[in-house]
Amino acid sequence: MIDFERELNPAQREAALHMGGPVLVIAGAGSGKTRTIVYRLAHLVQTHVSPENILLLTFTRRASQEMLHRAGLVLGRPLTGASGGTFHSFAYATLRRHAFEAGYQQGLTLMDRSDSEDLLGELKAHLDLGKGDRSYPKRATIADIITKSRNKELSIGAILDREAYHMLPYQADMERLAEEYAKAKRAQGLMDYDDLLFELERLLVEHPEIRDGLRRRYPFVMVDEYQDTNLVQARLVRLLSGEAGNVMAVGDDAQSIYAFRGAVVANILEFPQHFQNAKIIRLEQNYRSTQPILDLTNVILAGAQQKFEKHLFTEREGGLRPRIIQTLSDQSQATQAVGLITEMASRHPLHEIAVLFRAGYQSYPLEVALTRAGLPYRKYGGVRFHEAAHVKDILAYLRLAANPADMLAWQRVLGFLKGVGGKTASKIATAILEGDAKGVDKHVKRFPDLPPLLTELDALRKLAASPAAALDRAMSFYAPTLVKLYPDDYPKRQAGLEQLAQIVVNYKSIEDFLADLCLDGTQADDDRAENAVVLSTVHSAKGLEWRAVIIIDLVEERFPSKKAMQRQEDMEEERRLMYVACTRAKDELALIVPGSVFNRFNNCREPAVTSPFVTELPEALAERYVETYTGGLRRKDEQVRPGVMTRDDGYLPPIVCPEPVRKPDYEPGVRPVSAAAAPRAKYEAAPPPKSAMDGAHAKLGLCEHKIFGQGKIIAEIPPDKYRVNFPGFGLKVIVKDYVKLL
Repeated sequence: MIDFERELNPAQREAALHMGGPVLVIAGAGSGKTRTIVYRLAHLVQTHVSPENILLLTFTRRASQEMLHRAGLVLGRPLTGASGGTFHSFAYATLRRHAFEAGYQQGLTLMDRSDSEDLLGELKAHLDLGKGDRSYPKRATIADIITKSRNKELSIGAILDREAYHMLPYQADMERLAEEYAKAKRAQGLMDYDDLLFELERLLVEHPEIRDGLRRRYPFVMVDEYQDTNLVQARLVRLLSGEAGNVMAVGDDAQSIYAFRGAVVANILEFPQHFQNAKIIRLEQNYRSTQPILDLTNVILAGAQQKFEKHLFTEREGGLRPRIIQTLSDQSQATQAVGLITEMASRHPLHEIAVLFRAGYQSYPLEVALTRAGLPYRKYGGVRFHEAAHVKDILAYLRLAANPADMLAWQRVLGFLKGVGGKTASKIATAILEGDAKGVDKHVKRFPDLPPLLTELDALRKLAASPAAALDRAMSFYAPTLVKLYPDDYPKRQAGLEQLAQIVVNYKSIEDFLADLCLDGTQADDDRAENAVVLSTVHSAKGLEWRAVIIIDLVEERFPSKKAMQRQEDMEEERRLMYVACTRAKDELALIVPGSVFNRFNNCREPAVTSPFVTELPEALAERYVETYTGGLRRKDEQVRPGVMTRDDGYLPPIVCPEPVRKPDYEPGVRPVSAAAAPRAKYEAAPPPKSAMDGAHAKLGLCEHKIFGQGKIIAEIPPDKYRVNFPGFGLKVIVKDYVKLL
């Protein structure tokens, strides 16, 4: 017999022993959710429920197999015959058994993702869509949009408007492709993963006898991670169990963070309304974190507008209070984070220390700082900055400014030119490096985009001692190429490049900047390798835990994200993200709040607004530190020693945006970017084209930018820039040559 009294706490035991009617188990972070499900499975079989009458639905096949295996170990015999798996695998098995009733008389074939993309490609070609348009969305992107539209049960237009506004011009094409895609699948007896769920729902609605047969077969239905279900999955649970059936849903509304995949937090919040006389059991005893950490997370949860009330507690009393550290800037934040990691490493192995952030590109400055400090790291969620293609692109321009003989960099930037392939790029680079003026002239006549590139590289070379100005100029020149190369996700990549602009302001030469960026940090060999700090987005960290956790960039427009601040429901999810991030910590938690952020377009630092998730925390819940002007940390409640300056002491000068620095003039004639001995090429190239906005007194109005689209000019910034308000992007300062007046 299983000793439930000894093995489970009271709330877990109540859930495991529940037999009749619907029950919702709200399992707080670290509260033993899996253990509860395992013992409930064992209890059902121990009370003479046949394993064949149990259906366990999870989000990964591995999770269901592990739970059934552990239940067998508890019970002392395997649960042979129990059905466990994902929603999709259950749907596929059911549809295969009832293919005729589902309308697939000739049988059905399941397509994988590559099959779906191939079919979309064929339809795109057949409909003659996007021919000659290099900016046309890729097949994979179109497949993503169609999938999101179906999973969220929103129109393609709504998906584009919310998540990919830069692709709205292709809305009609995507809608037509989606329609033809659905027809082609039906005609050929094909299904993709999304079809499985909707076709199963249709089968159960149109054939009550099949639905009732499944209810008799599976009188006990259990669903794990219920907060991650989408609309159709929740409807399937109701169809399979009925309004008063023996369904147990286990999850945590406070950990619903996958709305971008289609998850609907309302499914778990409205469970009691969908199922008659549903019982609610709360698992609130935490087995992971110390009480000081849980006290902080409880306050974060309290601010949620819609939630199941719960209060996490633990028997792990005592422990360090969380730390809230206000740094002078987002740049010094990386330095302070490295200092924290070094200090924590005296108490924990490096792989038990994690730094979490809202978006993958936010770790770029920290990656540079860790590399400089010789600390190895692994990154989850987003690529390491030096591995991102668009980062390699922009660095290639700077590499040529620092070393004109860099053949790899030449091949990369020349490859951006229309009609230039790998072999031609090598020939052009060789002619330039060898000072072959005739050879260069020949290529100039063939490729009209070459002279402006050489002019730009020559200008960058003159900025070798001003890396920030060089990067700013390179990014402006590269902007049209960014859109051309990465039409599907260039706004996201642009945000990553902005992080480079924040890093570069601390450097006095391009060579030093490139050296730190290109020195690859040590990469561990496996996921939990010793001696490697973990860097992770919060989404990638869900389900994991570490001894010590540091959360960075806790300011408005970073955490919470800029987009989320425009809608209340998105802000609610950001709060849940914060809860998930904090509850990853076992023993230590540190929150870092940069006091200012660098605005590349205004060429200055601007005050940052502390994240609301931090400002609402009572003083007593955390130890608060501020960064001194000399780079150290002091307790915020300590008396300031004479001469020690911190941002909050009022001793520092106010943060004011200076007038933009005039860019160095450069000759309109083209000079080969080559070794000093290379002769000057004997040709002239036209200077960069002047836009319709050129002139000190250009009329303010609407303008257009290749990346940000249409915007309204707010002000002129002499000598050569304008401040423009772009819908969806906000205020930007743009060089006049890169916008045109409308």
